[in-house]
Amino acid sequence: MKEFFAAVVETLITWGAPGLFLFAVVDGAGLPTPNGLDFILLVLTANRPGFAYGFAAVTLVGSTIGCMFLFYMARKGGEAGLAKYRSRPRFVRFEKWFQHYGMLTVFIPALLPIPLPLKFFIVCSGVFEVHPLIFLRTLLIARVPRYLALAYLGAQLGDGSFAWLKAHTWHLVGFALGLLVVLVLLVKLVDRRKRATAQA
Repeated sequence: MKEFFAAVVETLITWGAPGLFLFAVVDGAGLPTPNGLDFILLVLTANRPGFAYGFAAVTLVGSTIGCMFLFYMARKGGEAGLAKYRSRPRFVRFEKWFQHYGMLTVFIPALLPIPLPLKFFIVCSGVFEVHPLIFLRTLLIARVPRYLALAYLGAQLGDGSFAWLKAHTWHLVGFALGLLVVLVLLVKLVDRRKRATAQA
């Protein structure tokens, strides 16, 4: 299976931007390819640094299309699959938590090029009927800097960009945890101010 996946990736790389776009759509739609899209983007930008930001734009568009497809599929069919869980207290608590903090769980893994369970939270966003524009906005705010940064990295370091990412994996994990804590605290602060305003 790994050999087959490697052969597919190699073929798509030879296709250039069209192959990158196709892979981005499929990856966003839910095919499990841990960091495969980032890998292809880095390879292409390393080989053609002059078109690095064009590759980033292609990746952004393809990934967004795929993620929105997965979101709407979950929104359309996921509710029926969860009907039997609706009355369970633990599930009710999770849904309430997700309605409040769910977009943070989409933003963090969408922003950082480290393996995090983004697809699961995209499905949750659709099932729990997050507004499509809010979901899309969160996705774009995270994906734009991610793909621009990867394109820059690939263009500047070439093949050395993979070693750089590997060497800084734990730094990125620490940054993700720190950012999550900061954003949760900000949400709590906003909630507190809203309650104070409502009681005034």
